[in-house]
Amino acid sequence: MTERQPAAGFPEIRVPALYTFAGLVLGFLAAMALKGTAALDPLLAVAEPMGSLWLKALQLTILPLVIGLVVTGISQTLAAAGGGGLARRAVGLFVVLLLAAGFMSALLVPALLELFPVPAKAVAALSGGAADPGKVPGVADILDAMMPQNIFAAAAGGAMLPVVIFASLFALALTRIGAEQRRQIVLFFEGLAGAMMVIVGWVLMLAPLGVFGLAATLGAQTGADAIGALAHYIVIVASAGFVVLLGGYALAVTLGRQKLGAFARAMAPVHAVAISTQSSLASLPAMLAACRKLGVREATADFVLPLAVAIFRGTSPAMNMGVAIYAAHLTGTPLSAAALMAGVFVAFLVSLSSVSLPGTISFVISVGPIANAMGVPLAPLALLVAVEMLPDIMRTLGNVTMDVAVTSAVDREE
Repeated sequence: MTERQPAAGFPEIRVPALYTFAGLVLGFLAAMALKGTAALDPLLAVAEPMGSLWLKALQLTILPLVIGLVVTGISQTLAAAGGGGLARRAVGLFVVLLLAAGFMSALLVPALLELFPVPAKAVAALSGGAADPGKVPGVADILDAMMPQNIFAAAAGGAMLPVVIFASLFALALTRIGAEQRRQIVLFFEGLAGAMMVIVGWVLMLAPLGVFGLAATLGAQTGADAIGALAHYIVIVASAGFVVLLGGYALAVTLGRQKLGAFARAMAPVHAVAISTQSSLASLPAMLAACRKLGVREATADFVLPLAVAIFRGTSPAMNMGVAIYAAHLTGTPLSAAALMAGVFVAFLVSLSSVSLPGTISFVISVGPIANAMGVPLAPLALLVAVEMLPDIMRTLGNVTMDVAVTSAVDREE
């Protein structure tokens, strides 16, 4: 989701999402307008290297940022879970819902793509025509990738799955050492994540130029075919988020014992703020007001809601898995059950780590590790990030709905 406020201890980063989208549109329009003229070659002479260099810079930053955020995110989650019975119940429900959202997306998105496949011309457009099916990874391949002989060699080779698992185990191991030692190590990783976020922010400030270069290159090759794929992508990925939103209503009615109409009326102002700000943090006052309307005890709401905003993003595993699966279809990458399971696992871990980050940065660091773990090429993400501002609305709507529903459910359990 888009967060305009920085996470605690992290620098504030502003990413020009609207300008990035404008760069996408202008790149397509310029290439299509100049197609068949002598002016196209000079445009591509600049656009192709500009887009390629920006994509490489984007990929360069993912690994160290993910390591820092996974360690600090899991440490924060474990610290929250140790904060008493109410915190343990809330965090336990967060974990169940995040895993359920990931598994739901692993089933739903492939089914949607079977019913409504990506147009063939659009696949060739966004994949650059290089859709090599390759070998379907089996369970043995996934397990072997999870346990490399040398974690540094795995990191150097860009193998994200073992790196994420190692960072998670490292964060768990920190709970078994002294508090002062643990704090010093966590501070190091917080500093690593903060510094890398600055670098990622610099790279993404150039996103309008990089996306313009990629879009112009695609537009010259495929014309308007890629535009249809982007519209199709938005609908498919937003559908996964919409199911999570519906799940929030179901959770409020069942575990929260709220009346459906009353919950919908209480959420209406929250949804209005969420759409206008695309920020769960900015929607927090409206969510607190909704909880009071629903009869949630003030002590529960004042504790659980800020905790949910900090470490629980209900739509992240579902929509990030959706993006990775869509990228697999674009590139012709086969996905076995083992690959989908690995994606769900990484999606869950990474969802705990993207704390109060701008939507564009969350997209890069969340989807990249999932796609890598599933063996999906990252190249399509460079264009999909340009339209993230549209699915991001559904991300925020689903997140705020789940936040209020979880708070209501925990309060009833109390």
